Amino acid sequence: MLKPSWKRNDKKAKLLIYTISAVLFLTIAALGRVKLNVDPGFDIRIFALANAIINTIVAMLLVAALIAVKSKKYLLHKRLIISALFLSIIFLLSYVIHHLLAGETKFGGEGLIRYFYYFVLMTHIPLAAIVLPFIMFSAYNGLTGDFEKHKKIARITWPLWLYVAVTGPVLYLLISPYY
Repeated sequence: MLKPSWKRNDKKAKLLIYTISAVLFLTIAALGRVKLNVDPGFDIRIFALANAIINTIVAMLLVAALIAVKSKKYLLHKRLIISALFLSIIFLLSYVIHHLLAGETKFGGEGLIRYFYYFVLMTHIPLAAIVLPFIMFSAYNGLTGDFEKHKKIARITWPLWLYVAVTGPVLYLLISPYY
């Protein structure tokens, strides 16, 4: 096992994790009501494509991290997860910028594809909102060396995070013709 990277301070960690989660949740929830009328001088749909690419890479990193930990390559696992976390932060920034500049896009598909799209969307959105504090608690417990708590939380967190990371690009592919 690895040595702890951070000193434990559960009280501050909980406050920070809950605060970050709440602020991000409220910010993203408000995006549906806010659109900035700014012309950045380039095609703002590039953010949506970047988000899909980032989520695809995050999904690959998560799979690689699982393989690494199952192979007892703990340092590699840590590096892969930290990379996924870093890219997820970049994703969140890009997601907020995209929605502030582009606003909402209506899905125009019909028939079965429409039902599929809305099913994936209606599972993706709540899971994306729910998984964030779990990701942060899992990372915190891993970085502080509480590997039992880390494993317990990661067993729930990993599949949810992977689902969100995979369904994000799927949703992009389905809605991109309607931008």
